[in-house]
Amino acid sequence: MTAQAADGKQNGDLYRDYIDDRNAKSQDTLYCTSNGVPYAHPYESQRVGDNGPLLLQDFHLIDLLSHFDRERIPERVVHAKGSGAHGYYKTTDPLDDLCLADIFQAGKSCPITIRFSTVGGESGSHDCARDPRGFAVKFRTDEGNWDMVANNTPVFFLRDPAKFPHFIHTQKRHPATNLSGADDSTMFWDYLSQNPESIHQVMVLMGDRGIPDGYRFMHGYSGHTMKLVNKNGDWVYCQFHFKSKQGTKFITQADSASKSPDHSQKDLFYAIERGDYPGWDVAVQTMTPKEAEELWEKQKINVFDLTHIWPQKQFPLRKVGEFFLNENVKNYFAEIEQVTFNPSHMVPGIEPSADPVLQSRLFSYPDTHRHRVGVNYQQLPVNAPRVPYRMANFQRAGSMAFYNQGARPNYLSSIEPVSFRHRTVDLNKTHGHFTGKAVTFLSEIRPEDFNAPRALWEKVFDDGAKERFIGNVSGHMANCSDKEIIKRQIGIFREVSEDLASRLEKATGVKGYPGISNLRFNGTHNGMAKDPSLRAANGMTQKVGFSAVDNNGAPTPGTHNA
Repeated sequence: MTAQAADGKQNGDLYRDYIDDRNAKSQDTLYCTSNGVPYAHPYESQRVGDNGPLLLQDFHLIDLLSHFDRERIPERVVHAKGSGAHGYYKTTDPLDDLCLADIFQAGKSCPITIRFSTVGGESGSHDCARDPRGFAVKFRTDEGNWDMVANNTPVFFLRDPAKFPHFIHTQKRHPATNLSGADDSTMFWDYLSQNPESIHQVMVLMGDRGIPDGYRFMHGYSGHTMKLVNKNGDWVYCQFHFKSKQGTKFITQADSASKSPDHSQKDLFYAIERGDYPGWDVAVQTMTPKEAEELWEKQKINVFDLTHIWPQKQFPLRKVGEFFLNENVKNYFAEIEQVTFNPSHMVPGIEPSADPVLQSRLFSYPDTHRHRVGVNYQQLPVNAPRVPYRMANFQRAGSMAFYNQGARPNYLSSIEPVSFRHRTVDLNKTHGHFTGKAVTFLSEIRPEDFNAPRALWEKVFDDGAKERFIGNVSGHMANCSDKEIIKRQIGIFREVSEDLASRLEKATGVKGYPGISNLRFNGTHNGMAKDPSLRAANGMTQKVGFSAVDNNGAPTPGTHNA
């Protein structure tokens, strides 16, 4: 017979409730040791006499100190400094003609958690660093969690996934001097000057959008290309946009020094505290597979390329819904430091594309969470799905397995079978069109890579923005110890605009290269090289290891099924 408690519950039903614990006031609690035993005072310790050594039997003191020694989990390698809050999403304009995801049906809503962050700095770094911002949203839908891991810029520094660890290392401290980019920017500009496809992101980063005035005043972009699948099995390529209802605001480089190191955290937290709830519109850009092929053929825009954008005049934004943040966290560690976002967390109707950097992140993100938080990180309350059914799988045990599925079989049992839901997406139809031999691939720099950066300089930046841009770049370059790097980078800027390059030469006192046609890069093939011997990236030759192809990784006719 199972023992029962005084309130009639079975002993197995007695457990600490997360919601009750999160909202309880200190006045309603009783001081206890970690194993639940009430204790007289937290400052006491056991020792031999009034002036003797401590006792090993003093569990309270030893438990206190040993837990204190382990209070930190590894900080994120990327996006270490962040802020966040809770809120809700609602669909205002159904997307069911393009996507069968339940969350995009009329009237649907769900709770969300958002974490904003800087990218390259450490957990104690300045909120007003000139850096991209992370914009990660966890949608707790009725079909499971959908994580959209976005940035506040529509592009990034790279399109070849193996470059990512290298680039992030250039954002960290120098291995010998232990100095950051604030004192030594050599590594940063060395990488950029060898990987010219980064130029679009550099234009954004060094422009006015490089330091948003708090997280409320910036947009979010998926950057990566996804797929939306409808109930008929038809699919389109898609990019998600989160447009700030507050508009956008920026801080100049000069003003950033006067701001609190936690400027963005303070702005977000106290706005929500006073009831000024920030909101964003959720919109999509979509294109058909045929349009994607034609976009490369006619305009040399690659939908799988994280350094390219989709022209909004051709592919206008379509609003789907909106979300608001209306609840601050009660405990930063539990709800923000431990929250995890995975681009591989998708619900039926949302699928990945062949975007190579996205493909690598589908592995990298959950892998780092298993290392940083633990293999059962999705059982933590802030990460757990909120679905209207009992979840079952055959993952068992591991560190901190709070929900280990009781006595249910840990294999596919015919004695105690689990239920299955019919598949709603024909994966063969959405993924079955890739055929070919295995190749080693590295992209190459081409004239089209400078079109969007040139448009930024000539059509978007006004005179004041241009002046600030030159000041931002030349000021950052002042800490670069190698003039050859600056010469190469000015050569890259010259492909964007002669005016831009000339201004930089005047500001830095360094005469740059006339362009990139006579340069070899160690990070990318140079499709603009005049001398064929300079085309292949360092260490490669035209015959062995050279992988540049005509489409540069873009979808071309024949890529997709009819």
